[in-house]
Amino acid sequence: MNHADHVALIEDGVEGRGGRWADLGSGEGAFTLALADVLGPEAHIVAVDKDSHVLRAIAGRFETRVADFTRPLDLKDLDGVLMANSLHYVRDKEPVLTAVHAMLREGGRLIVVEYGTDRGNAWVPYPFSYQRWVTMAARAGFTGTRLLRTVPSRWLGSMYSAVSEAPPHPGRPSGPSRHLPMNGEELGTSP
Repeated sequence: MNHADHVALIEDGVEGRGGRWADLGSGEGAFTLALADVLGPEAHIVAVDKDSHVLRAIAGRFETRVADFTRPLDLKDLDGVLMANSLHYVRDKEPVLTAVHAMLREGGRLIVVEYGTDRGNAWVPYPFSYQRWVTMAARAGFTGTRLLRTVPSRWLGSMYSAVSEAPPHPGRPSGPSRHLPMNGEELGTSP
C-alpha cells in the first residue's frame, strides 16, 4: 500500500478539516501522514506508540507520545481517533474501546483500519471482521458504524476501514450549551 491508498481508506470517515485527532498505535506514521493530508494543516494530531524508535520518523511534524494505548492516555475532547492496524494486537478490546470512547467529544469519530477476518496469525494475532466490529463498537457505546472501504490484501485476504461515532456522554453537557463565552458572558457584562 502507498500513501494514496492510506488516504483513500480513511478520507470518507473524516468530517471536515482541522480538529484534534489521535492516531493510536501509529508506528512510523503511514496513516498519521494520510490523516494529516485529509485534515489539513490546521489540524492537531497526536501520534501514540509504545516504541519510541518508530515515532522518530514523524517527530517534529506531529505531537508524539511514547505510550501504550491500552493504558490511560490523558486525551479528551478529541474530534477523532484513528486506529489503523493497531487494535488487532489487543486480545481484550472492550476496555480499550471504552477508553477511546471517553477520549472523544460528542459526535467524535473512531476510524479503524483492519484485516477482514476473525482468524489471526503470529503477526496479526487478534484481527476482527467488519461484522464483528459492528458488534464490538456498539458494545463500547459507539453508534452510526459504517463500512468505508474494502481493499484486497495479500496477507489475510482483505482489509477494510470503518467509522463509528461517539454519542453524547452521560453527565457531560452536549450541543450548544458547550459554547465558548462571547462578549463577556461569563463576566456578566453582556448587553
